Amino acid sequence: MEMETISTFAKKLWCVKKQLILFLTPLILLPLLFGLPEKEGKCLYVVLLMAVFWCTEALPLAVTAMLPVCLFPTMGILPSKKVCPQYFLDTNFLFLSGLVMASAIEEWGLHRRIALKVLKIVGVKPAWLILGMMITSAFLSMWLSNTATTAMMLPIANAILESLFGDLDTLKENCKVKDETEARVKLHALKHKQTEPLNTAEEIRTESEYQMKVWKGFLICIPYAASIGGTATLTGTAPNLILIGQLKSYFPECDLINFGSWFAFAFPLMVFFLILGWLWISFLYGGLNTRLCVKKQDERAQAEAKAEAVIDEDYRKLGPINFAEGAIAFFFILFAVLLFTRDPKFVTGWSTFFNKGYVSDATTGVIIVSILFFFPSQKPSLSWWFDSRAPNTPYVPLLSWKKAQECVPWNIILLLGGGFAMAKGCEESGLAAWIGAYLQPIAQVPPAVAVMFITAFLACFTEFASNTATIIIFLPVIAELAMFVKVNPLYFMIPATTGCSFAFMLPVSTPPNSIAFASGHLLVKDMVKTGFVMNILGILSVSLAMNTWGRAMFSLETYPDWARPVNIMPPTSKSHLNF
Repeated sequence: MEMETISTFAKKLWCVKKQLILFLTPLILLPLLFGLPEKEGKCLYVVLLMAVFWCTEALPLAVTAMLPVCLFPTMGILPSKKVCPQYFLDTNFLFLSGLVMASAIEEWGLHRRIALKVLKIVGVKPAWLILGMMITSAFLSMWLSNTATTAMMLPIANAILESLFGDLDTLKENCKVKDETEARVKLHALKHKQTEPLNTAEEIRTESEYQMKVWKGFLICIPYAASIGGTATLTGTAPNLILIGQLKSYFPECDLINFGSWFAFAFPLMVFFLILGWLWISFLYGGLNTRLCVKKQDERAQAEAKAEAVIDEDYRKLGPINFAEGAIAFFFILFAVLLFTRDPKFVTGWSTFFNKGYVSDATTGVIIVSILFFFPSQKPSLSWWFDSRAPNTPYVPLLSWKKAQECVPWNIILLLGGGFAMAKGCEESGLAAWIGAYLQPIAQVPPAVAVMFITAFLACFTEFASNTATIIIFLPVIAELAMFVKVNPLYFMIPATTGCSFAFMLPVSTPPNSIAFASGHLLVKDMVKTGFVMNILGILSVSLAMNTWGRAMFSLETYPDWARPVNIMPPTSKSHLNF
């Protein structure tokens, strides 16, 4: 009876866990206000309060992000007129322009045409299809949200898989075939898929287990590729924009990171990691075998031909590219080219035609997406004006504000603003510098090892918390750490930002992981087993990138002048970073 009472009480507590967190966390953190220096203690109180609320989602993420607006001014950390502008910096406008462009692409189905075209090119061998899925997902997530990319790609993957292997429920039953009698009962489910019939229970079970592994490989590669692809562009994922926003806050003189320079660094890293991920997933889930490049007429050839027909039929149904799709494709390419060439650092960009420092990536993005709201979705015709019989249909632009409003996740924009406000508070209150002073032991660690440790730590932490919340919490501390040990701040901040996107091990780590897991065909152990190695591959890839082309692009072997306090004039620009 006593155990039952305890169990009932525990269940009641679990039902109100969020309310308990909201009530108890401020009380538990109260000693910080009295045991630390006044301003630093107050700021740390707010930071930890927001960190707990973000990690537990006791409040919606966007609501937690707005806490600095009320807490910083009332606690004397930062005046309201300094906090509120942080919620719509030019970085937020760059992000908003990327989201609006993505909503236009989705509105006219251009993303589906791109996906099916890539799959037609790569072919239907399992390993090549997995590669095609990963390339398409990665490319789309560079511009669309990772969640939208995964949600769009999974139905395509399922249609191809059903044409290759048939009904999933039947496939699961065939994996459990144990004796000859049962084999004869189940045999009809596979006969129409084979050129040569399978006669024994062992053959049916072996083939079905192989097909189930490939099925899992298809489903798991899509969210992973979406997470990897998002790192390649500044607008691809929120942590990248948090990085550039906090760089502008902490180091106003640093102009090394913009859309073009980030793409030049991160795109090769994305491609390298994507290839490693493809090899690992294909190896683990049975896609890599002797049939990878060699055409061979065996029992799977007929199913592959059927899958190819499904892709061709879906692409045929799209019909020829229409005027709206062509226009969106043109503005999408123009959007990417103008952002890339504004100031790519390794060559002179077009921003030199304007006053220095006046035109940013946000300006470019907003100019292009503004055009979408008045550019026609139907081909204009001069004869329409003179033809009395032509229908007087309303003028329809490529994108309506109503559609943009529905598609843009405004909560993420508030989340970005909350991150910038928190960083501003940490900087103005001296909290970041205070924490940096306690990181002396890390100064003894070689910087290259520290990079791997930082990437690994954040990749693990983001398995349990939002990647945006994770980078908001840790980036100010990492910036102070870099300044304390006299290492180029970019050498620590870029791996930290990239590592936050490497959440592969758990279904709850990212929305794409959750969507794939919700299909019901993946187990947690599948994601843990695959994701653990993916995390290791990601950490090694980032370390390689930082110590090779990243070093050359951002002059990481020197401690830059823009990272020095303005009142100090140091004698030399060499850092402790030894390669």
